[in-house]
Amino acid sequence: MTVITRTARITGRVQGVAYRAWVRGQAEKKGLQGWVRNCDDGSVMALFHGPEPDVDAMITACWSGPGAASVRNVDCASAAPPTEAGFHILR
Repeated sequence: MTVITRTARITGRVQGVAYRAWVRGQAEKKGLQGWVRNCDDGSVMALFHGPEPDVDAMITACWSGPGAASVRNVDCASAAPPTEAGFHILR
């Protein structure tokens, strides 16, 4: 099993709609490590670390988000693994 780490920058209506909490819940269900945070430009940035199929599924899920979200784009890139265990919402 290949373990990978990816960042995802999600744009659209993704702040003020519980997007970060939704991401954390979905990532925890998949057993992923990492974090999610709001960015000053109105986007949301996330880091996902885990088995490749689970990270890929999480990135695909980011296109949906919670019901009030309206995702315009999800840009991904490879990244270094997180330094802390678990999945966290950063401020």
